[in-house]
Formats: sequence, C-alpha cells, structure tokens
Amino acid sequence: MRGLLAGLILGCAAMLSSPASAAPYSVDKDHAQITFTADHLGFSTVHGQFRNWEAVVDFDPGNVEATQVAITIDATSIDTASALRDKSLRSKNFLNTATFPTITFRTTSVTPTGTDTATVTGDLTLIGVTKPVTMSAKLNKLGPSPFQKDQMIAGFTITGQIDRREFGMSFAAPAVSAIIPIRIDLEMSPSS
Repeated sequence: MRGLLAGLILGCAAMLSSPASAAPYSVDKDHAQITFTADHLGFSTVHGQFRNWEAVVDFDPGNVEATQVAITIDATSIDTASALRDKSLRSKNFLNTATFPTITFRTTSVTPTGTDTATVTGDLTLIGVTKPVTMSAKLNKLGPSPFQKDQMIAGFTITGQIDRREFGMSFAAPAVSAIIPIRIDLEMSPSS
C-alpha cells in the first residue's frame, strides 16, 4: 500500500480542495495516540500526549495522493503525568488554552516516498498561528482484522517535529525544548 498517511494527524476540519477518490475511514481511538517529548534543561525527557482529539480521514490505499486528513485537538487535554506542569503548559507561557482551546492540522499534500512511506504536509494552527509542517508517515500494516476478516485495517506511524518558537511560544526556550518531536500512531478502517 502506498496510501500512507490517511491516518494522520495529526490534526482539523477542512479537507483538501482537489477532487479525491478516497473514501471515509474511521480512526480506532483505542489504538491511536498523539504524543510528544520535550527536553528539560538537558537533565530529562518529558513525555506527553493529548487525551482528546478527533480526526476526519479520507483514504484510498491505491491512491495515496488523494488522502485528506483533518485533526482537531483539545489543547486543554494535554497530559504529561504532572498536574502542576500541565497547568503551566495550559498557561499564556505555552498553549494559552483559555484563548486558544484547540490545535488543528489539515493536510495540503501527501506524497509517496516508497512502497510504505510518504511525506505528509499540512497547515498546523497552534495558539492562533498557522504554519506549514511536514511529517513522515509509515504504513505499518494494511490487511484484514484477524478477528473480523471482512474488516480492513490500516495502521500508521507519523513522526515529525515543530519549533514552538515559530508559533510564538518561546518561554524558557531553548533550556526547555524549542524543538518538540511529535508522534501519531493510528489504526483506522473504512467507515461503515
């Protein structure tokens, strides 16, 4: 399969404007996560995730370029396993969730780079600033469920990074990571 990122991120509500032969897919939220890491003063690495998010995906395994993804993340759902740190991350110094409660990503292009890899480019909107972001997607597996042979499943890992300073979030950078690695793990199936 070349249809690599349909499961992304990733992401937002609007889809690609070009005509697509892709069909709607449903993300299995029990087997999907949006996670990130941040270096803390060079002493440790903090791991976090967003607990609440939605993805709208149109996907055609035979035509990856037609993939359309829109992801909307509830920024207030940030979870780094520390209530004090999460409160700080929601503040004006970082995500400013009181003013900008959502983060969005929408694809602008998906380009195959191999039989099971692709480059995914889209617009990321974070604290009111929209910037293009490019990520790498890998198809982990495409095939029938071992428990339900008539259900096809596509599994993806999407990785990339953002420089939070580009979005106006420069507090404590670079002592606390300015560059934030992001990982999106997705399982999805054709919508019924």
